Amino acid sequence: MGRLFGTDGVRGLANVDLTAELALDLSVAAAHVLGEAGAFEGHRPRAVVGRDPRASGEFLEAAVVAGLASAGVDVFRLGVLPTPAVAYLTGSTGADLGVMLSASHNPMPDNGIKFLARGGIKLDDVIEDAIEARMNEAWQRPTGAAVGRVLDDGQGFETYVSHLVRSAPNRFDGVKVVIDCANGAASETAPEALRRLGAEVITYAAAPDGLNINLNCGSTHLEGLQREVIGHRADLGIALDGDADRCLAVDANGELVDGDQILAILALAMRDSGRLSNDTVVATVMSNLGFVQAMVREQIAVEQTKVGDRYVLEAMKAGGHKLGGEQSGHVILSDHATTGDGTLTAVMLLARIAQTGKALSDLAGAMTRLPQVLVNVKNVDKSRAGTDQTVQTAVAEATNRLGDTGRVLLRPSGTEPLVRVMVEAESSDTADEIAHSLADVVATSLKL
Repeated sequence: MGRLFGTDGVRGLANVDLTAELALDLSVAAAHVLGEAGAFEGHRPRAVVGRDPRASGEFLEAAVVAGLASAGVDVFRLGVLPTPAVAYLTGSTGADLGVMLSASHNPMPDNGIKFLARGGIKLDDVIEDAIEARMNEAWQRPTGAAVGRVLDDGQGFETYVSHLVRSAPNRFDGVKVVIDCANGAASETAPEALRRLGAEVITYAAAPDGLNINLNCGSTHLEGLQREVIGHRADLGIALDGDADRCLAVDANGELVDGDQILAILALAMRDSGRLSNDTVVATVMSNLGFVQAMVREQIAVEQTKVGDRYVLEAMKAGGHKLGGEQSGHVILSDHATTGDGTLTAVMLLARIAQTGKALSDLAGAMTRLPQVLVNVKNVDKSRAGTDQTVQTAVAEATNRLGDTGRVLLRPSGTEPLVRVMVEAESSDTADEIAHSLADVVATSLKL
């Protein structure tokens, strides 16, 4: 079996892969590992637990709470709140551990468990491996007053929304926005925060019933939001995902504004206000070349990492950078958050629109998104993608052909016998031609 923890906690089909028993065992093991690492030293341990509105989150929350309390941890149930809210509250309340039950943008039948360390940061891989290794072991159970207590925290909503409002550099009076909450965890918090800041807010997919999260809505299904923006003649639309850790946007014409464009807008806003440390933004290797070119023109450095918000955050911490993100809409603003926060991203985007008086389409025009073609080549020996001479020669020839007007990227999958071939060029036809030509070489040369 592979590692239980993935890049974003433990995920799977709820009640099949991710069962109540597994959730309970993970929680007990997490309490033991963190306790022995000294995280609870000198005080009675406390944890906060939140969830998105998936039906399975109800029984999984009960299992997590039971596991932690049985191990002597006091538990404060936050109820339905976004992942970044749980991260923020883990830090602001001084909790020793935060737990979020969500599968983010995945379909409703899935669910996941994410553990957060003190301060609201993701657990190190070493700690996650230790938790996995300690599951199902025999242990001395606390009794009497030593067992954990369970309380409902009724302050989390107000604390988090107030934090979002305080983070805004200016108000949004006069801005009309449609927000697609994906029938998810931010269905109440996000509209409330934007309204308090003065925006005229129209909600879409903001009525979660436990079954409709991410269903034809949210950041993976923008069609409904695009119709609503045009129909209401709004200035823009905001699309969150199920746990609201990512944000995409559409302009007044219903055109997509992706994570790279949002990152460019926020980079310029922070640079202009003197808040972009080192005049540097962190992005991934999958960020559009047009983003990098735009930042070069504006004399803003771009540090690129492997794909994954965890790698973006690591680079930000190492370099002392304040802004980073991905094309998918994960944006990290480290002055205000320890993780990607879709509503916080929306707050900063609306602040820039209100402050400049410019349309989102004009702000997004700071970068020109180059046509990008991605081809997945299946059933190949991905381990040889970086060393096979035929493949490397083909990549070099394609790179020379594109020059400064495009780029080529070969990226082996982390979980499948698959290589992703990505090509950017000035025209869609050129990108498509080169991508499929390279894909043919990869399929032939790396055939299993």
